[in-house]
Parts: sequence; structure tokens; C-alpha cells
Amino acid sequence: MDPVIIVGAGPVGLTLALALARQEVPCVVLDEGPGKDEPRAARTVVLREDTAALMERLTGMPLARAGAHWAGWRSMRRKQVMREVVFDDTEPAPLHIAQHVLTGALRAALAGERLVKIAVESRLDGLEQEPSGVTAHTRGPKGTWWRGSYLVGCDGPRSTVRKIQDIRFPGRTAVERHAVAALRTELPWYDEALLHRLPPWRMSGPSAGEVTARPLPDGVWRLDWLLPPGKDLVTPELLLTRIRETLAGWAGGTTPPYELLDTGVHTVHHRLARRWRADRVFLAGDAAHLLGALGTHGLDEGLRDADNLAWKLALAWHHGPHESLLDSYQTERRAVVAARLRAADQALPLLRGGGGLRAVVPGASRGHDALLTEGHLGHGQLGAPGSYADSPLAPRHLEGEVPVDTPPGAPVTDVRVTAEDGTFVRLRDRLGRGALLVVLIAPGTGVWERKHWVSAGIMPQLAAAVTALPHPAELLVAESYPGAAAHTVLLVRPDGHLVTALGGVRPADLYAAAEATVGGPVKAEAEAGASAGSR
Repeated sequence: MDPVIIVGAGPVGLTLALALARQEVPCVVLDEGPGKDEPRAARTVVLREDTAALMERLTGMPLARAGAHWAGWRSMRRKQVMREVVFDDTEPAPLHIAQHVLTGALRAALAGERLVKIAVESRLDGLEQEPSGVTAHTRGPKGTWWRGSYLVGCDGPRSTVRKIQDIRFPGRTAVERHAVAALRTELPWYDEALLHRLPPWRMSGPSAGEVTARPLPDGVWRLDWLLPPGKDLVTPELLLTRIRETLAGWAGGTTPPYELLDTGVHTVHHRLARRWRADRVFLAGDAAHLLGALGTHGLDEGLRDADNLAWKLALAWHHGPHESLLDSYQTERRAVVAARLRAADQALPLLRGGGGLRAVVPGASRGHDALLTEGHLGHGQLGAPGSYADSPLAPRHLEGEVPVDTPPGAPVTDVRVTAEDGTFVRLRDRLGRGALLVVLIAPGTGVWERKHWVSAGIMPQLAAAVTALPHPAELLVAESYPGAAAHTVLLVRPDGHLVTALGGVRPADLYAAAEATVGGPVKAEAEAGASAGSR
């Protein structure tokens, strides 16, 4: 079968290629550039804890050494500390990393992948679809035709794939603008991120009264100044003045020594593609959505797109057309991003409107700070990972379903599990391989060798039920899981979202849940797809 064509070699496209290769799906990545990325210290990304774990799992690199896990978060208004967060095991810190470092780690991992070909200096300029596959044409020094089974546009805000497919991309332009600087200096606090609203010192030039400082390794900080609406020019002189004023304000009046590494202006747009799928063509990342106001993390969502789509494409690639499963990518991911955009658009007038409610509602400033903190730290409607509770893949009417602390459709908690070979691993380490995960909660098993309990109690019955599932599954055992009673059985998708929790071994419920997770009976749908052709 022909490889999957991925258009775009940014973090989302490279992540998708790695994720597919891990599931034995060959890919061609069309990279319009020379195959390397320009180092930009001021172009950084913030990844939630589980997304950072995804990147480490795929690249095999300890990205925490290349980025910074913040020690804490502090938000201030004028001279008052409004909120402080200390990161620990119960409150994992986000990972802040330069984008070119992340992309470099992905490229290094792909260099050893036999199933992935990266075609540099290959810009897409034509695309044709037919029931059996996709044909793409590239221009450049090595312009040629490429044949693929599916094609995924990860080619950014000005996506050529999206334009060729005539997919509308409505939304709002320049929702926020930020002046950005990366510099090496010492600040009065160590390794803590700071959001400072209405700082007490006067700022030169246009300012909306908000500055964010986020630490990076080696004493480097990224500073973002929110700019007022409009198109006021941010000159180098004005930015240097802003840097000195801000550093002096934080240091008590005297500007400390600093080394300026990089500057820029970051403009936030809010857009959402009408469709994320057109037959055998898909959109992901910035080609499908733009967001990022109020601290929300656009790249983080793009990486989740890749994680969601990879296992579904892999199943279709290996087992034939499976339209309901492929359709679920758009249904699940578009709903999550749309909800986040709505939440940000509803919060913006409150937070950026100046007077209004803030002037008349007691405690409004503290509530505004809480909203901003949610966006920056990955909590609440503005920042928390999306749930697929309403997914078309969610099983219905399972008699044996029981509640745990993770709602169906939400990402699972990472716990220690015993693998089938008897080794202790983290649950997240078993994700991304294309298999479903079945986790039995069995207190006490961690202190005994696997050979003593693998054939005892309910294990033989559960093992037989897992073997009979309509899709490959791995049986794992955990001593505990938040909110789960002994003998609870969890079914987890390959991208780490909980399908269901069952009270004990219920083969019929487990089979029905697994079948729903992969979009229904594969054989029947493959036959329907073969007779009807691609939609």
C-alpha cells in the first residue's frame, strides 16, 4: 500500500510521521525548506505535561534537559501577588522549550526511521484524489509526483492543502499582539514564570499593561508585552526601552545586566477550518486551527491532532477503509478546539475591556487572573486537555460500567503498571503503538512476581477476553488507579483517552467497548467502502 503523504515539516508534521512509523506505516514528508530550522530563541512553545511526555516517548530524548520545567507560577496585579502555584507531583509543571530545539529532536529521531522519507525543497503545488489514493505534485529542484494512500496537510496557517481543497478558514484576525524578547539575565525570582498585569511603572510607547516572563534553560527568559489593539509599529528602539523599564521595575529601579538574544512580534489569530477531512485528505495543526490568546497553547493542540489521527490512519492503512473511525478525527478534535476558541472569545471582552464589569463587580480582578492562569497553565476551559466524551467512538449502554476519577473520554492518569513480560513501566509508555490497553486494577500485585498471580483469580478469564477482542490489545496490571476499586478493568485508547471502566471481568461489555472504539466492525465497513468507493 502507498505511504501516507505529510505536507509540512514543522513539529506537527514530524510528530505525525514519527507516530505513524511507530505503528509500521510508511510516510513521505514534503518539506519546502532545506531540512533544518533557523534557531530563534524568541520562538518558544509551552507543552502541557502529557504532551511533553508524548514528545519524549516519540523522540526518545529527555526534553526536560533541553527545555525548562518551571518551579512555579506567580501572577501579580500592580504590586500585589494575586496567585502563586508551586509545581510538584500533584501539579505537574508545563515544559517551556524553544521550537527549533523541539523540531531538531523530532528530526534526529526521524533520521533513523526506515519508514519515513523527508523530501526537502519540495513545495506542494498540486493535488488529486481518486478512490484508491492521492497524488501530489511538488515544485522545486526535485519537483515530481508523489503517490500516497492518504495525505495530511500540516503546512501551517497559509496551508496550500486547505486552499487546494477549497476549505474555508473563518475566524478573527489579530485577536492579540505581543512584543517578544528573549534575553539572558538574572531576575529577582528563580525558575518561576510570571504574569504581571498593570505593573506600577510607566511603560514607553503603546502598552496594554501586561507582561509575561517565562524561564528557559541557561538563564534565558522569554518576555511578552501585550500590545493594545491596532497596528502601532514596534521599533527596535522602543523594544529596548521596554526591556530596560521592565527589568528595572522588577529589580527595584536599576536595570540589571542582560544579553539580548532575539526579538519579534507575535500576532494571535483565531480561526477554525470548516472541515478537517476531505475524503483521503486531512488537516492538522495550524492548517486546521489557529488559537493562542490568553495563554492557550496552539502547538500543544496541533500535537494532540497528530496523536489522535495517527492511530486511526494506521488502523485504516493496515486493515482497509474504515470511514467512521477516520471521520471521528474531525468530530473529536474540531469540537475540542472549537470549545477552546469559544471560551477564549467569551473571556476576551472581560479581560481586555478596560472598565465595565471589572469596575463594578467585587473580586472581578481576581477572577480575571484565575482565567488567565488557567490558560497559561493548562487548566479549565481555556487550557485543560480536551475530552472526547461525546465522540462517535464512545460505547453506549454498558451494564458493567463503573465510575473512576477519570471521566470517559478524558486522558488517563499516568500510573505504574506491570507489562505482559513482568516489567514495571509507566502507563504512558505503552501508548502510541496502535493497540488498545486493558488495565486491571489489582492491589497487592506489585509486591509479587508476575508468575505467582498471572494464572490466579480473574486473570485467566480477563486474558481470554482480551485475546478475543476485535482489535489487538495489551493487558496491563496496576496496583491502583485514582477512584478505582479492586478488580476494575479500564479500556484505554492508543492515544491515552479512557474508553470505559468496568466493574470486574465482563467479556461482552469489553468486546462492545473495543468494537465501538475502532468505529464498529472493521470487516463490514471495509466491504462497504470497497463497494461504494471513497466518499
